[in-house]
Amino acid sequence: MNFTRWSARLPGTQRRAAARTDRRSVPAARGELDRRPELRPDATGVVTDPRGAQDPPESSVPALEHFPVRGLLDGLPALVVLVHGPGHQVSYVNQAYETAFGARATGTAAAACPELAELGLLPLLDQVLRSGRPRTVKSRRVRGGGSYTVTCLPADAPDPHREGESVGGVLVFAADVTAHAEAAERLRASESRHREAAVTLQRSLLPQELEQPDDLRVAAEYRPGGTDAAVGGDWYDVITLGAGRTALVIGDVMGRGVRAAAVMGQLRTAVRAYARLDLPPHEVLQLLDGLASEIDPTQIATCVYAVHDPNEGRLEYASAGHLPVLVRDADGTVHRAEEPTGPPLGTGGWLHSSGTVPLRPGSTAVLYTDGLVERRGEDIDEGVAALERALAGATGSPQVVCDRLIRSLGVTADHDDDVAVLVLQHPARSGGDAELFHNAALELLGGVEAAPRARAFASGVLASWRFPVELRDLGVLAVSELVANSLLHGTPPMRLRLRRTDRRLIIEVTDGDDHLPRRRRAETEDEAGRGISIVATIASSWGCRRTPGGGKAVWCEFALPDGA
Repeated sequence: MNFTRWSARLPGTQRRAAARTDRRSVPAARGELDRRPELRPDATGVVTDPRGAQDPPESSVPALEHFPVRGLLDGLPALVVLVHGPGHQVSYVNQAYETAFGARATGTAAAACPELAELGLLPLLDQVLRSGRPRTVKSRRVRGGGSYTVTCLPADAPDPHREGESVGGVLVFAADVTAHAEAAERLRASESRHREAAVTLQRSLLPQELEQPDDLRVAAEYRPGGTDAAVGGDWYDVITLGAGRTALVIGDVMGRGVRAAAVMGQLRTAVRAYARLDLPPHEVLQLLDGLASEIDPTQIATCVYAVHDPNEGRLEYASAGHLPVLVRDADGTVHRAEEPTGPPLGTGGWLHSSGTVPLRPGSTAVLYTDGLVERRGEDIDEGVAALERALAGATGSPQVVCDRLIRSLGVTADHDDDVAVLVLQHPARSGGDAELFHNAALELLGGVEAAPRARAFASGVLASWRFPVELRDLGVLAVSELVANSLLHGTPPMRLRLRRTDRRLIIEVTDGDDHLPRRRRAETEDEAGRGISIVATIASSWGCRRTPGGGKAVWCEFALPDGA
């Protein structure tokens, strides 16, 4: 094949051609001799330059036309195919192509070189012929073969059948990138395994099943970021504190990957441990702040810790750099709990404080991480406002509300950040459900005579609630021990509170002394010290906590038998 017949429109060809034109062509290519007299041969036939040794003249540099183009193309390790005409008739394939796929006969590209069809190049050849512009496709795989990056270049040649006309052609250049493609595939597989491990770790550290308090209905949802995003450190939890109180937690560890998930797991475990102390929300965050600095000084986390007390009808919370809690009333009005908010966990040097927001029957509260409301190029307040609007119109069960909020905020499988949402509802009960929830309280006035009044009060209330005789007796015994303990060690004001739910009986005694009782082993000769042990033995659970105004509350619970 004479390459001069095919003027390939390679990038830069015109510039090189222009450069040669400026040099007035190469003399060797024209076959001309230098006719300067001083360079004529002598009698021996030797040409001597009187100026001495000089640099080789430009005529000694070979031009492109002097190289065997077929030899060059045959020696290339890349695959080369030359086709012409609208039917893409194959004019030439190099040796690398035949080594890879076998000898080729003449004919159309679809018939003679089916590999081009497997690479999806036939439509590309049509585009190059029509536009006269090169096209490149990367890392196309041949069935049973390797991967190739292919460039198709327009190459026109004179039409042998029509004088003065040309026929369009395409030079196909395919570089073997199999090694690179396999390395990229291994990298993608490694990243996928790493991500799956992180997601598995993250999900294993989240609650496998949420606790369902007696007075709340709770649902949560966690959505990891898209496949191109590393897993984050979002988490949530629901913790039953006893006496009908419930702690609700949501947080976000800054950073991504297994490390963030591991720090998240340690913080979640610490929150559950601190929650057992039944401390106010700001004190729990204070403890977490110091722990976060010890776990990893380079990472910080945001967190909201909230406590719901059904007797108070409100949500007490503290926030460490987290987004505000949203509460939707029964009439659809949405409140934003703005203050107080302290710096993130792990920064240190800050005294957190607690705030409250009403949570009346029929209300819904939402705790969430920034992945739900934060978008690139938008202020995060706009995302929170959009969430408020979505919450105002969201009704149904907590799980339905959860799904609607995620859908309304445009969270999809390709979302670029993790999302955690925790929804809790304080249901408004009526009819038969309302009959299963009762409260009764007695102010403990006077001295030791308050104990028999408390026992009589408890006996009458438990009988009116139609509890079995055995449960009534155990309840009266627990009331007697708790009231006696408060009269002996506490200070006024004192109060007895009885509460029943659909699952348990709760007995609670409060007084003005803030020294918490503890269970201890009483010796045989001791006359006191057995009250708390008796309560711990007969009750399903018991506990104590300090109250906000000073003083303490000591409580115990009894699980209701079926049908009670």
